[in-house]
Amino acid sequence: MTSKGIDHSGLTFRQDYFGDLKAWQALVDLLKDTFDIDIGPLQQMGGPDPSSMPFGWFDGDGLLAANLSAFAMPLVINGRTLNAAAFQSGAVRPPWRRRGLYRNLTRKALAWCEEMGFEAIALYTDKPSLYEPYGFRSVPMHAYSGKAPAVSKAQTPAYRLDPLDAADLELLRAALRSREPVSDVLAVCQSAAMFLINTQLDPGVRVSWMEREQAAIAWKMEPPGRLILLDVVAADMPSLTSIIGALDIEPGAVDALFCPDKLGWNGEARPLDGHTHFMIRTPGAITFDRPAMLSPMADF
Repeated sequence: MTSKGIDHSGLTFRQDYFGDLKAWQALVDLLKDTFDIDIGPLQQMGGPDPSSMPFGWFDGDGLLAANLSAFAMPLVINGRTLNAAAFQSGAVRPPWRRRGLYRNLTRKALAWCEEMGFEAIALYTDKPSLYEPYGFRSVPMHAYSGKAPAVSKAQTPAYRLDPLDAADLELLRAALRSREPVSDVLAVCQSAAMFLINTQLDPGVRVSWMEREQAAIAWKMEPPGRLILLDVVAADMPSLTSIIGALDIEPGAVDALFCPDKLGWNGEARPLDGHTHFMIRTPGAITFDRPAMLSPMADF
């Protein structure tokens, strides 16, 4: 890779700055201004992932000009737990683009991951060519679609959780700490902060609690009668039949946005269309035992 210079005139590099609330707000502002994504509510839900390591260039007024953050995100791939990290919150404000800042931050983040001993690094991007020179490769994602199973209404219906309510948040955080991966093909082992903030980024996402199964279901309904199953947080995975019965809905079809190998239901795998690529950097190639995708609730 050709070495290029960096023009950081007027800027100061900072790392591991989440303890500074003003600097954290600068990241919130950067992502809001760049992507119209508001991660501010995360502070009400326990704060960013404790393993997070942000790398940023700030101007003299505290404005964040460029940022890239890394955090620990253990993955299960084909039944094996991988000590993985993920990159997120990568952005550069327009006045500071094409100055080598993002390339500089990427190298700093990669060096930190190497120092921490991570086996793999994952990320989502709509610009895969930006990361290919660093060894990242796109991995095809597949959702599963099929007819909804016939169910009976559960004796104890699930009820809605509000992650911004203190009691509901504590219930959800406890479930996230003890969860099993939603799939053995591809899934996160732990990613509480990402799950929680994703409940706020899409107003269509519902989180329902199955009391008997001690399971949190992240889901959406789309017309005409299609259940979109986003994630299941439980120590013992409930079946799709019991989930639909507890949600007290009558969908005609189901889209599972993860491999449903633990749901007792088989849909048809279909390639995921879109401009966003899931990329991973590992010493060897990644091939899934079955078509799979990472739950959108772990989207980073």
